[in-house]
Amino acid sequence: MLSYTMKMIIFPLGSLLIIVSSHLLDRTSYLMLAIGSGVLFVASVLAERRYPVLRKVHWIFLGVFHYLTELNWCNMLYYMLIMSLIQNKQRVTQTLPISLFLILQYTVIRLSYVPIDTYTLLVSLFDMITAVVIIFLYHTLINSEAEKRRLREKNQFLTLHDPLTGLLNYEGYLGVIKQVVEERRSFTLILLSIQNFNGFNQEVEANWCTVIKDTGDRIRERFVDAYGISRYAGDRFAIILPEIKDVDEQMVTLLSENLQGLQVVYSASTYPTEAASHQQLMTIAEDRLLRQQRSKWLKNEEETFRSERLRSVGELAAGMAHEIRNPLTAIRGFLQLSKGQAFNIAPWYEVIMGEVTRVTDLTAEFLQFSKPQANHMKPEQLAHCLERVMSLTESDAVSRGHRITLEMTEQPVVVNMDRDKIVQVLINLIRNAFEAMTDPGEVHIDLIHDGDRALISITDTGSGISAQTISKIFNPFYTTKEEGTGLGLALCQKIVQDHQGKIIVKSIEGSGSTFTLYFPLVA
Repeated sequence: MLSYTMKMIIFPLGSLLIIVSSHLLDRTSYLMLAIGSGVLFVASVLAERRYPVLRKVHWIFLGVFHYLTELNWCNMLYYMLIMSLIQNKQRVTQTLPISLFLILQYTVIRLSYVPIDTYTLLVSLFDMITAVVIIFLYHTLINSEAEKRRLREKNQFLTLHDPLTGLLNYEGYLGVIKQVVEERRSFTLILLSIQNFNGFNQEVEANWCTVIKDTGDRIRERFVDAYGISRYAGDRFAIILPEIKDVDEQMVTLLSENLQGLQVVYSASTYPTEAASHQQLMTIAEDRLLRQQRSKWLKNEEETFRSERLRSVGELAAGMAHEIRNPLTAIRGFLQLSKGQAFNIAPWYEVIMGEVTRVTDLTAEFLQFSKPQANHMKPEQLAHCLERVMSLTESDAVSRGHRITLEMTEQPVVVNMDRDKIVQVLINLIRNAFEAMTDPGEVHIDLIHDGDRALISITDTGSGISAQTISKIFNPFYTTKEEGTGLGLALCQKIVQDHQGKIIVKSIEGSGSTFTLYFPLVA
């Protein structure tokens, strides 16, 4: 492709050399006419930018100039004119006729001043072939350059844009902000974070990608006047807008109309009102977004906790109603039987009192389970607590024919606890261990200092717990005992959790079980 600068040099200089050479070689009989036609040709080429219509008459001026100078060296001007005329044309069907026409003109004029013989005719043929070859070389070069340009543009696009949404990536986003700041324009930066992208199945790539792409498209449709829109992280978008005062109104419209079903938090900051540089502006916007995200997360956690609490209350109420209904039904039945015997309840007195006691025990344990967490907390040694538990359970072990042993670390193990509550948990677990051993067995208690934790393990040699049952034993009202309320282990777990600890059970059916309690040590 010939630039305008090249034309200003090549055509005037080439025409001048041809005129001088034609005169020195005594080839022209009309020097002034040759000079005039040369000037007209050069002027038409140089003035074509202002008067495009001159492109249609270049060939006339060049033909006259060639005819008057009678030099074959004009072929250089013909080739340069061909390149000038076809430089904006991309198809061979557009460029080949122009080239052949000009070369045919050159050949006809050349034959007017040279002898026509075999050599001359062959030269003319090769001139035509040369023109065709030049055209194809030109198109090869043009296509190669066009392909390189497309690759450069594609690479430039990928460098600055997100391939999924077509929006700017972080580098492009940063570049737009820098440019707008350099141009000293006021603008508003809005950052959006999609909170519930995790709710979509990211393993199904099409689904997750569709959500992100649709989000980007909707933001782009809503803010058509934006200086730039970016997806600069997996779930974050940035919008760079001319400074606006109704940011909240526009965002409410976007969220309610365009981004329904997505949980979105956003922040906005304005340049130069709130920041003196683009780095400061981005920092302010990110800080505000993080605060919004934290607030949203806490709100979601609170709602989840409230839902879980209501569900738990419902389950407890249903379980409590079920457990109380059974003894009340029995009491009612025995009272109806006593009506036929002049309300003599003596035959069923013990059974009725047993059911009343069962309701009383169940209510007491339920109230204990429902109480707020332990509030008599203070640092105490677990060794003292275990010694008290041993004194309270040894007689029970002997009466059942079992053996109970205690092994403790020599290091002082201090835990922040409500001593009575921990004693209650340990006694409950030890009595469960006694009941799990139908034959005389052993219950072994270990106290271990493990880094920043204290471990108490209670191991029995009982019948163990089945794999189907072990996942349910901490559920309220679940029990395998005929006389049990099903709240004992649930209450133990709640007390341990109130002490910032946890309780884990391992069991081998037929070999025994181990309950391990973990408590954080006092620093």
